[in-house]
Amino acid sequence: MNALSLRWAAPAPAHVFSPASSTARPPSMLRANIAESSSSTYLSSTNKLSGSQDQALLALLQQRKTDEAWLLYSRCGHLPNSTCLSRLVSQLSYLNSAEGLTRAQSIIQRLRNEQQLHRLDANSLGLLAVAAAKGGHTLYATSIIKSMLRSGYLPHVKAWSAVISRLGASGDDGPSEAIKLFNSITRRLKKFGDLDVVKDSKPDTGAYNAVLNACANIGNARKFRQLFDEMPEFGCEPDALTYNVMIKLCARVERKDLLVFVLERIIEKEIPLCKTTLHSLVAAYVGFGDLEAAEKLVQAMREGRKDLCSILRELDDKDDDDSDEEEELKEDPKDRSDDIFDILLPNSTDYSSEPPELPAAITPDSRIYTTLMKGYMNAGRVADTVRTLEAMRHQKDSNSHPDHVTYTTVLSAFVKAGSMDKARQVLTEMARFNVPANLITYNVLLKGYCQQLQINKAEELIKEMINDVGIEPDVVSYNTMIDGCIMVDDCAGALTYFNEMRSRGITPTKVSYTTLMKAFASSGQPKLANRVFDEMLNDPRVKVDLVAWNMLVEGYCKLGLVEEAKNIIQRMKENGTYPNVATYGSLANGISLARKPGEALLLWKEIKERCGIEEAGEECSSPSPDQQPLLIPDEGLLDALADICVRAAFFRKALEIIACMEEHGIPPNKTKYKRIYVEMHSRMFTSKHASKARQDRRRERKRAAEAFKFWLGLPNSYYGSEWEH
Repeated sequence: MNALSLRWAAPAPAHVFSPASSTARPPSMLRANIAESSSSTYLSSTNKLSGSQDQALLALLQQRKTDEAWLLYSRCGHLPNSTCLSRLVSQLSYLNSAEGLTRAQSIIQRLRNEQQLHRLDANSLGLLAVAAAKGGHTLYATSIIKSMLRSGYLPHVKAWSAVISRLGASGDDGPSEAIKLFNSITRRLKKFGDLDVVKDSKPDTGAYNAVLNACANIGNARKFRQLFDEMPEFGCEPDALTYNVMIKLCARVERKDLLVFVLERIIEKEIPLCKTTLHSLVAAYVGFGDLEAAEKLVQAMREGRKDLCSILRELDDKDDDDSDEEEELKEDPKDRSDDIFDILLPNSTDYSSEPPELPAAITPDSRIYTTLMKGYMNAGRVADTVRTLEAMRHQKDSNSHPDHVTYTTVLSAFVKAGSMDKARQVLTEMARFNVPANLITYNVLLKGYCQQLQINKAEELIKEMINDVGIEPDVVSYNTMIDGCIMVDDCAGALTYFNEMRSRGITPTKVSYTTLMKAFASSGQPKLANRVFDEMLNDPRVKVDLVAWNMLVEGYCKLGLVEEAKNIIQRMKENGTYPNVATYGSLANGISLARKPGEALLLWKEIKERCGIEEAGEECSSPSPDQQPLLIPDEGLLDALADICVRAAFFRKALEIIACMEEHGIPPNKTKYKRIYVEMHSRMFTSKHASKARQDRRRERKRAAEAFKFWLGLPNSYYGSEWEH
C-alpha cells in the first residue's frame, strides 16, 4: 500500500470571506515597480496604462465578451477598478458554469489576499452566491451572504433565498443553519422603519417557502408556525407551495390525520390547486406506509372524481376505529402539537363541516404513478410495481406514460429484490421504448452490482456509461464503487477510484472520505485512514462530523493502539466535537485488547463525569454550558468496562459500573462475571505466608472482592462461610 498515493487532483477552492485575514500578501507587479522607481514620470505612464487596460476591459464586458475579458484581466498586472471587477465577477457568475465559478472565486481570493474586497458591489457578490449555490457549493455561498451582512450589505432576496433553499434541503445541520440565516436577515430588515427602502432585500413568498421547507425537513413545527404567522408582516401570502411544504411537515411530525385538512385549506382559500399538491399527498401516504390510502387517492383521480377530501376523511375514520385500546393508552404525539396545528389549520378543529370538493378533477401524471410505485417497491411488492408500469403504458394521456424516473423505480425494485438480471433487462427495455436512461438509473444499477459483490459487472457498467452512452459518472457513482471495493476487501481498488474521481475534477463528499477511511480502518491500516481524515479536515467543502472521528478512533482501537486513539479523542475535543457512547465503546474495546486495565479506570472516571455521577454514586447537578454534554451510557460500553474491571480484580469499580447499569435499566450479565471470577480469582487471598504489611495493603481489595462475591451469590464472608476450591 505504500506505493498508493493520496493526493489532490486539483487544489481545493479557496475559502472566501474567511474571518481570519491572510497574513501573506503577494506583491503585485505595480507594487514592485513602484518600489523600484520613485519617478513621477514613470508613475504617470503606469497610471495611463492601467486606465487604458480598464477601458479595454470594460468595453469587452459591455459587449458580453466574458472569455476575452477574463483573458485580459489575467494579463493585467494591476487590479482593475471597482466597476470592471464587479462586472467581471457578475458575468462570470451569470455563466452558471463550473469554469465561470472557479474564475470568479479566484478573483475573490485575490481581492481577499490584497484586502480589497470592498471593491466589489452587492450585485456581483449576490450573483456569485447564487452561482455557488446552484453549483452545489452551499458552504461557499453561505459564507458570501454572511460576509455581505457583516460588511453592511443587504443581499437581494433572490440571492439570499437561493442560499437558504440549498441549505434547507441539505443534510446535517443545513436546515438549522438556513433558519438562523433567515432570522439574521429579517432581524436586520426590521430595523428599517420603511421596508420600501429595502424592498429588493425583503423576503417574498419564495423565500418563506425555502425557510419553511427547512423547518419541515427537521420537523420543527413550532418554528414553522412562527414563520408562517410572520409572512403578512412582509406582505407575503401563502401559496400552493407553502401548503405543499406543510404536507411535508405533517408527515415529519407523524400527523397523518391532518393531511386531508391541508388539502381542504387550499380549497377553502381558493388557492389554485396543482398536481404537485396531490403528488405531495400521495408521497406522504406512501411515506407512512399507508398504500391503501395512496391507491384510493390515485384511483379516484383516474376516475375524475372531485370528492377526494371525503375519501380521505373516510379512510382516517377507519384508521381511528381500527386502533387498539393498547395504543390509546400510549402518549399521543399529536397532543404535543395540537395547539400549533390548530392555528396553522383552523379547519381541522371543525369535524362537523362537510368536506369540500375539488374545483376541477385532476388526473394523475407519471410522477404521481411513479410515487405510488415507489411505495410498492419499498413494500417489496415487485409484481405491483411492474403491473403499474404496464398500466401506465396504456394510458391515453401522454403525460401519464412512463418516463425515465418510472423505469428507474422499476429497476430499483428488482435491485432491492436482488434480481440483477431483470434489473438489467429494464435498461434494455428503456432503450427499446426510446426512454433514455440517465445517471441516476446507472447509479442504481451500479449499487445493485456492488451489493451483490459483482464488482466486475459494476466496472463494466462504468465503462459502458462513459464510452457507449456518454454519461459521466458523478460522486455518487464513485462512492458506490469505493464501497463495493471495500465489500470485497480491495483497499487498493477503493483508493484507485477515489483518486480517479479527483482526477476527473469531481469534488469528494463526506461519504467519499468516510468510505475510504472505512476501507483502511477495517483492513488494519489506521495510519492511512488518518491521512484520509486529515485531507477531509483540511477540505473547506466538507464538514467533518462525529461519525468520521469515531471511525478513526475505532481503526486504532481494533489494533489495541490505545494511546493513538486517545490522541484522536483529544483532537476531537479541541475541535469542539465531544465523544459519544460509540467513541467510548471503541476505546473500551481497545483497552481490553491491549490489556491495559489501568486505562479503563481513567475512562470510567471520565464517563462518570459525563453521566453526572459523583464519586459517592449520587447524581450531581447538570453540567454547565461550557462542559461536555450529558452522556447516557449503553449496555455495550458498560459491559465492556465491567468485564475489564472484573478480569483485573478491580471489584470496587466493577460494582460501581454494575450499579450504573442497573440505574439505567441494563441487566448485568451475572453469569458471565461469575464465570470470570471462578476461572481467574477463586484462589485470591489464600496465601498463609504473606507479610502483615502486604496483608494490610490487600485488606481493602479483599473487602471489595467479598462484596462482589456477595453480589454474584457466591459464598463470602458476609455469609460467614469460606469459599471452597
